[in-house]
Amino acid sequence: MKALVETTASIFSKMLRLQVIATAVVAIIALVLSGSSAAISAAIGGAAVIIGAFFAAKIAQKNKKNATAVLINLLKAEAVKVVVIITLLFITFKIYEQLVPFALIAGLAAAALISGAAMSKLNKTDIEI
Repeated sequence: MKALVETTASIFSKMLRLQVIATAVVAIIALVLSGSSAAISAAIGGAAVIIGAFFAAKIAQKNKKNATAVLINLLKAEAVKVVVIITLLFITFKIYEQLVPFALIAGLAAAALISGAAMSKLNKTDIEI
């Protein structure tokens, strides 16, 4: 079980790092194409997912001894991630007046795709327990 926790932590760490890179790339593209407001919007979209994924990773990594507890932790982690993302996006829509919605969605999508790819990798990891 310890190998599972270590491998899971490694995958989540790589996922968060790739999400930051993907968000930065989208923000730079948005900056070049549409200016600083678009770049900030893209960065905020990606940051919402990254922050949500960070909290979800902490919850998902809790050490449990049976499959039911692991599944419950994953469900809790996903629920927390969704709530954090929605909350941060709601705050962004209320506060940031120069928001560029397309750039925000592009940043959010880039980070979310990396998150999905990491979870797919986690499901395909062959680990002996």
